[in-house]
Amino acid sequence: MTSPILTPRDWESHPPYRSSGYKSSVLRSPSRPLIPLRENLRDRRVPVYGAEDLGALDSDLTKNAAKNGEPLGERIIVTGRVLDEGGRPVRNTLVEIWQANAAGRYVHKADQHDAPLDPNFLGAGRCVTDNEGRYRFLTIKPGAYPWGNHPNAWRPNHIHFSLFGEYFGSRLVTQMYFPGDPLLALDPIYQGIPESARERLVSRFSIDTTQEGYALGYEFDIVLRGPQQTPTEA
Repeated sequence: MTSPILTPRDWESHPPYRSSGYKSSVLRSPSRPLIPLRENLRDRRVPVYGAEDLGALDSDLTKNAAKNGEPLGERIIVTGRVLDEGGRPVRNTLVEIWQANAAGRYVHKADQHDAPLDPNFLGAGRCVTDNEGRYRFLTIKPGAYPWGNHPNAWRPNHIHFSLFGEYFGSRLVTQMYFPGDPLLALDPIYQGIPESARERLVSRFSIDTTQEGYALGYEFDIVLRGPQQTPTEA
């Protein structure tokens, strides 16, 4: 199988590595110019996971860490398609998510936010896209949380996504936001993305995805490369 010729990244759709409003980026951004990968390495297929290792509940965050009941918070369904630069579905690729719980706290020792942990919610899941490039997660809507970047700084509700794609050149880590969140206008991470590309990170409410009497539905399509690529955002 021959490797496709990948178009150059649209760097104008991505946030800068160093953004003065996002203090952490100053500490971790590269201090020297990036080194382009050789063409044959950039386009190489990279099967870096085993789909057979996924469990039946890995994509259901309301059950994959349950110990003595249901997690607290608003249940939501998050689904969408993973597409390549030509709009074609990216099949059988790994999609991973991680997020805060409904109170805005992560299960991580570095998170010392004064909010309760949920013993029945881990906040992490994974799945593999189907033949149409579609993924689906059942989870809890994450809460906002303070993050100390500037006075009275709060992160909007968001879910982190990690996608491997089919090539080194299509690796993507990004975030999904929710429509109508007033914190988006105040968030330097979201605002650090060029204005023309910001809406690519905002999900769409979907009544068709909503499960009656159980969970609201949101759709979030992800493009791994090209002029409509979903912006990179860790």
